[in-house]
Amino acid sequence: MLSVGIIGLGAIGSVVSQALDHGIVGMTLTAIASGRLDKAKAHIATLSVPVNLMTIDEVTECCDIIVDCAPKSVFRDIAVAALGRGRTLVTVSGAGILANEDVEQMAKENGGQLILATGALLGLDAVRAAAEGTINSVRMITRKPPNALAGAPHIINNGISLDGLSEAIQVFKGSAREGAKAFPANVNVAAALGLAGIGADKTELEVWADPHLNRNTHSIEVDSDSAKFSLQIENVQTESNPGTGKITALSVIACLRGITMPMKIGS
Repeated sequence: MLSVGIIGLGAIGSVVSQALDHGIVGMTLTAIASGRLDKAKAHIATLSVPVNLMTIDEVTECCDIIVDCAPKSVFRDIAVAALGRGRTLVTVSGAGILANEDVEQMAKENGGQLILATGALLGLDAVRAAAEGTINSVRMITRKPPNALAGAPHIINNGISLDGLSEAIQVFKGSAREGAKAFPANVNVAAALGLAGIGADKTELEVWADPHLNRNTHSIEVDSDSAKFSLQIENVQTESNPGTGKITALSVIACLRGITMPMKIGS
């Protein structure tokens, strides 16, 4: 059995912990770290199997697989602690990886592995396959309800008002790398797309605030020498964090199942 530790118990971590508690073949939830101790203790009390509440360092010391469900601000602390010990680190923080590109070398030097789960996106298998050939261009348009973008650094720093919008407004246009810095908690999908394809600097990104939407929507257009394709996904928001789609936590669960299952679907 592989021991699993979860760091962060928000919209993603709480769902992943429940799935592990219900049972994922070959894995057992062993430890949890959270910055909100009272909430974490209350959540742990709902699990059928006792789980230890630990620090980040303690979780990475005792667990084989570390699941990062924490804010981007602590990504590096988690990555250094986990990969420095040769652990497998599962995350949806493409923005965290872009801001700490040395973590791949860290994993290589210590025999660890960094897995970027699909998160709220689709089609990464196709993008990765196309990247084995030549990709000419990748363009992504993200449209979200205003409540999903409120509080983002780019919105605050540029004094963009999202109150009382009657029509969609474009709040950002640039590269995926720039977008990951501007919206660190909102466009991990763009960072993941950049990492899977032609790079974050060449991946074009637009972000729109659309008052007519109630789902977080991502559209992708890829042109390559092997295929030309368009993809679109409309993600249902989580109740606790509108910026995060419900499918994000489910993608982490699917990723964990793929580690131990005798058959894995998709590359």
